[in-house]
Amino acid sequence: MTDSRSRLDAVRARIAHWPFSTVLVANRGEIAVRILRTVQALGLKGAVVYHAADRNTPAVHMADAAIEITGPTPVAAYLDGAQIIAAAHACKAGAIHPGYGFLSENGDFCAAVEAAGIRFVGPTPAQIELMGDKVRARNFVAQAGFPVAPSAIEDDDPNTFVERARRLGAPLLIKPSAGGGGKGMRIVRDLALLEAEIARARSEGQRYFGDGRLYVERYVERPRHIEVQVLGDGQGNVVHVFERECSVQRRFQKIVEESPSPALTAAQRRDICETAAGIARAIGYRNAGTVEFIFGQNGEFYFLEMNTRLQVEHPVTEAITGLDLVLEQLCVAAGEPLPYRQSDLHTRGHAIEFRLYAEDPARGYTPTTGPVLVWQPAQGEGIRMDAGIVQGGEVTANFDPMLAKLIVHGTDRANAIAKADRALRETVLLGCKTNIAFLRRLIAHPAFVAGDVHTGFLDAHPEIAAEPPLAADTLERLLAVASLSTRPMRDLADAIPDMHAAMGGWRN
Repeated sequence: MTDSRSRLDAVRARIAHWPFSTVLVANRGEIAVRILRTVQALGLKGAVVYHAADRNTPAVHMADAAIEITGPTPVAAYLDGAQIIAAAHACKAGAIHPGYGFLSENGDFCAAVEAAGIRFVGPTPAQIELMGDKVRARNFVAQAGFPVAPSAIEDDDPNTFVERARRLGAPLLIKPSAGGGGKGMRIVRDLALLEAEIARARSEGQRYFGDGRLYVERYVERPRHIEVQVLGDGQGNVVHVFERECSVQRRFQKIVEESPSPALTAAQRRDICETAAGIARAIGYRNAGTVEFIFGQNGEFYFLEMNTRLQVEHPVTEAITGLDLVLEQLCVAAGEPLPYRQSDLHTRGHAIEFRLYAEDPARGYTPTTGPVLVWQPAQGEGIRMDAGIVQGGEVTANFDPMLAKLIVHGTDRANAIAKADRALRETVLLGCKTNIAFLRRLIAHPAFVAGDVHTGFLDAHPEIAAEPPLAADTLERLLAVASLSTRPMRDLADAIPDMHAAMGGWRN
């Protein structure tokens, strides 16, 4: 495990020689707060763009400069690269950090940033384009000698695509070539339905990504989703920063991530991590990235995709290694070589991240909205909360429903799960329905405790999402505490934490 404080001090001593002194964060929410925290800790100035819908968010308040951007929708504003580059010039930012989502994996935006004389805190435009096209990425990885799942690619011969897919045998997984985030993916177990499912996947790919091209690969039953963090400086130095298990998902989107993976032996961990580093090395990778794999029950693993950006779940890696991945990204963007050899990097303990969503798991994980009446995140040793919300704010349907991330670090997996249960129990987030109680039920499930998870885990255990009825004694306690309050209804929010404590944490 590295000493993050001494690393920060060493970098701070060289800041005067960097080609930029202000970093513009082209993002919002918790990731904007997290990036600004490291930027300002280094002694740099941190700026942020914001849409009017985010005017009163933590990132805007903590930034040294905040530049409003506009658009027909809030999301459209954050996707307007020209406006963001103009904002960077306005605040004299010499670097732009895209965070994740939005323009973080847009090669044209990266090229435009660099053409404007601004450092892009991320990979090169060519690397983004290569790995952003799932078919090109897959072909590159296969040609470099790394494992990929048996597949049929539509572009190779559209006329024989269906037949070539059929010859792979069921089950199959259909994917959009330009896909991401699980959108447009379909599992086919009955080959009689193959053509109909291909048509649906093509329609979804066109709708989500403006690109209906597809490919099909052999689906690995009960697969685990394991990814490896990599760092490269674009000067020939690449290291892996160990793996993360991301198998607990809903609709192909992650909910819980942890490291180390409970599934891997030491030899398997070495193989999958070295494979990820080899892929990054093959493209001369620059900055932080993540190589993702499907891991089968018999130990085989296949390349899935590479995300050329900082991941939502990067704090898991930071917790077990002591690294500050945003600091490392900034150092690379400033032109510094990586100071680490692979043998310098080690892990300690076990970390788990939980995504706190404004959604109702019992109703198909439907997003919810409402005011943030009370927000009291858990605190304590080994507990970290990355959040982009503030008490008195509003959860709207404008953006992704993720509100915050709880990261726990323990001496081992059992200790981390125990800390997570306490932290989830002590976290108060009221005003809209969230998945906090669902997460408590999840980590108490015997299969999760045993580490027996896979990407279909939640579908196999629908009882975790089902909301149990409120017990009579819990209702009685809630009403009893409420009856003791002499405060007017407009101040009821102030009494809610007292109710929460009296009940020993919310059950629902």
